[in-house]
Amino acid sequence: MTKTRLEAFSDAVIAIVITIMVLELKVPHGDTFAALIPVWPVALAYVLSFIYIGIYWNNHHHMLQAAQRVTGTVLWANLHLMFWLSLIPVTTAWMGEAPRATAPAACYGAVLFMAAVAYLILQRTIIATDGEHSVLADAIGRDTKGKISFGLYLAAIGLAWVAPWLSQLLYVLVAGLWLVPDRRIERQLSTGE
Repeated sequence: MTKTRLEAFSDAVIAIVITIMVLELKVPHGDTFAALIPVWPVALAYVLSFIYIGIYWNNHHHMLQAAQRVTGTVLWANLHLMFWLSLIPVTTAWMGEAPRATAPAACYGAVLFMAAVAYLILQRTIIATDGEHSVLADAIGRDTKGKISFGLYLAAIGLAWVAPWLSQLLYVLVAGLWLVPDRRIERQLSTGE
């Protein structure tokens, strides 16, 4: 399989995930701005998840640009990532419907954590396929931002049992860390090293 086909499949899955999320948004009942008050938690959860999906889409694109070959193992690792991303609409809707509840906040974090694990597995699989001195391996380096993200996800999942709003704040913080696209791969590709 070519990288182009893998990218097209991944783009389609991500587009469907966004479509499912937006379909969860309900039209406010009423014709005043006060009618927006009951739907704001769902809308905020949607915005946060949309940002997360955008971050994954952007970084996935850069990672596949650096990949030299697509093997069966890479295909399965990519499918694993798509699986976890496909669960984001469910946990987004649940957290939006029950923004002060423990279980939705914890499950949302668990899905984000597992998506990050799946992304790391895909990254490591591509590096194993292309070699330890590949463009991707050189670009990733120590991946400090990735390690910080894992720690914040785990802290957020734990905090969901104490104060769900604190865990949600940490999810926003992690999204903020990654909001600016990861430029390491882009730099490595442009320098040709």
